[in-house]
Amino acid sequence: MNKHTNQLFKLSDVERTEKPRSHGITVIIDTGQGINATQDIIDTASDYIDYCKLGWATWLIQPKNLIKKKIKLFHDNNILTLSGGSALEAAIITGNLEEFLETLKNIGFLAIEISAGIVNISLQKKSRLIKKVKELGFKTVITEVGRKNKEEDARFRITDRIKQIQMDLEAGADYVTIEARESGIGIGPYDEKGKVIESFIEAIVQQITPRKIIWEAPLKPQQVWLITRFGCNTNFGNIRPTDAIPLETLRLGLRGDTMKQFLAKK
Repeated sequence: MNKHTNQLFKLSDVERTEKPRSHGITVIIDTGQGINATQDIIDTASDYIDYCKLGWATWLIQPKNLIKKKIKLFHDNNILTLSGGSALEAAIITGNLEEFLETLKNIGFLAIEISAGIVNISLQKKSRLIKKVKELGFKTVITEVGRKNKEEDARFRITDRIKQIQMDLEAGADYVTIEARESGIGIGPYDEKGKVIESFIEAIVQQITPRKIIWEAPLKPQQVWLITRFGCNTNFGNIRPTDAIPLETLRLGLRGDTMKQFLAKK
């Protein structure tokens, strides 16, 4: 918990983890913001952000010097950067995986996301890729489980998801993200209205420790449900940069949605 916040109140049961965190992490998604916007986010919320995913392969089409400046800003403030899985999948499709991984290292990424939301790769091949990028020296490897197409994802059985999560972790992944896209609607753990499918989440956490799961939860009601269920140190992904502070206030019980759960009774 931030030292300034601690002067105001204390949490009743669970203390908020501090950076560098192993759980309770927040992964924001940068979809192409400029250097000034990046600096603003760092100035206002760096204590509460652990990773920044440069998503949608946006960094591939932006000036390289801009990307390097942004990455340095994040790293100087203890926020690891990772390339989103879409760029890696594009490299697999085009047969440029080796060159792609070398490019990530040269630009300065310290973490990497490995997904199979579009391409079809075997669990064994994904495991070998996890081990490979670990050997290349990436500090954190985050995999993603789920399909980006709603129809394909709907056919993805929960037992198969759990098996894939287990294999990813056994291969050396630090965390596994549960795919929900940037909308958080009609895919993965959420229904067509964005409401949490409780049975989906409970089935996963019966087999996998929540500390290793990152829940993509771009919508506030999803964040509230997950915090209420798993506590303030839930791992969150696909968080908009401007939502990093609002999410942290939910974690700390500073908003009505979670206040009764986390604030100590005076």
